[in-house]
Amino acid sequence: MGESSESGAAVEATAAGSYPIAADVNVRSGPGTSYGKVGRLRAGSRVTIQCQKAGETVTGPTGTSKIWDRIGSGRYVSDTYVRTGSNGYVAPRC
Repeated sequence: MGESSESGAAVEATAAGSYPIAADVNVRSGPGTSYGKVGRLRAGSRVTIQCQKAGETVTGPTGTSKIWDRIGSGRYVSDTYVRTGSNGYVAPRC
């Protein structure tokens, strides 16, 4: 009899993907503009989102959101500067 191919279905791993930066943006030590600057990213560069958390509401090139993306230890950017293709969470919460 035939074998089922369902077990081989592709699973998307969006949390492990990288996303383009929409415009030049400061990298902050926490989820808000009151946190210190720890770097800067240029438009078109790509980041991997480790996790996301709610923080200061920011309006950026992709809209308004309180979601902040952690791209490294002590490194956060507002989700409004990252083209994730979603207005919601695309990675685990921090």
